[in-house]
Amino acid sequence: MDISDVPELASLSPLTEAELTVYAYAVEQSGIDGEEVPHLDVVAPDEAEAAVRSLLKRRLLLPVRDGGLRYVAVPPDAASEELARPIANRARVVRHAADRLRDELLPVYESGLERRLRRPPFEELHEVTAVRKQLDRLAAEARFEVLTSQPGGGRTEEVLQEAMARTEELLKRGVRMRTLYQHTAQFSASTVAYVEIVSRLGAEVRTLGDGFMRMIAFDRETAVIELKDNPRGALVVREPNVVAFLVSAFELMWGQGEKFPENLGRDQAILASDKTKEDIIRLLVLGEPDKVIARRMGMSVRTCQRHIAKIMERIGAKSRVHAGYLLREYDDTLARSVPARSDGADVGPGAGTGAGTEPPPETVSARDGDR
Repeated sequence: MDISDVPELASLSPLTEAELTVYAYAVEQSGIDGEEVPHLDVVAPDEAEAAVRSLLKRRLLLPVRDGGLRYVAVPPDAASEELARPIANRARVVRHAADRLRDELLPVYESGLERRLRRPPFEELHEVTAVRKQLDRLAAEARFEVLTSQPGGGRTEEVLQEAMARTEELLKRGVRMRTLYQHTAQFSASTVAYVEIVSRLGAEVRTLGDGFMRMIAFDRETAVIELKDNPRGALVVREPNVVAFLVSAFELMWGQGEKFPENLGRDQAILASDKTKEDIIRLLVLGEPDKVIARRMGMSVRTCQRHIAKIMERIGAKSRVHAGYLLREYDDTLARSVPARSDGADVGPGAGTGAGTEPPPETVSARDGDR
């Protein structure tokens, strides 16, 4: 930045050739008569008049009246002091105001910093009310990013309505938001409606089969995860290394996820159903019981058992043990040979038939403590 760009400092910019010439002439002649200015031999008349006006602003010429108007040259040090005095006075006023503001804010800053440093790296919350209050506060403080992973299939309308206001406020502030659901969430009417709204506002939503945990991370600084034995509670994690690990796990799962479909047509529904069956087969091979498979797939035990029965029927298994043997023996081949029926039956968890189709009553959606 040049000093000429600052109005208050324009008078301190370098002199032009005409101004230097007129100033030198005034020093040599002990001044210039007012009537003499247009007739100076050293510069053209219009340049001389402009130079005199500039030198007067710069305090390098001083008008005096001694039987007539006369311009007297002022020493440079006196002129510079005269020019700098108002600016220096203003600078002192600004400095005083800045110091006063600093003195007012410093205790507030130090107090807030002290409270932040005193926060425990891990904090357990055991009630839904406390969890929601903490989420509201973290969302209000979020600056650039919120990451959410929500296993367990579709989410209830109550939970989604509670989250909607928080989500809309975040997105309208320009905070990036990415959410990961299970494939089974595509068959939940309330979840589909929620995704349609937040996607229009800029949120990104993907789905995955299994293998990720429930978590919300704010600005890669704080994460909220489930308590082991209390799904209505939560653990607030502030320890940087643990938060970094959770965010890295999310990024890994996000890279494997698929975009939440805007319209769940027949082909997409069949694909989602096939992916669900593949995940069930994988868990069967691992020897997981029905309850564990149902929980990890985000569906009821009854719906899960219905899927397992159809898988057993298609591979010709006579018992659960026989099915486990066959699936383990031919895992890769059989995982690709369990498509949905060509007549469209058995599409998705609970035999839903398209976007917004309600799952049967036994299909598990989000738990009451879901965030």
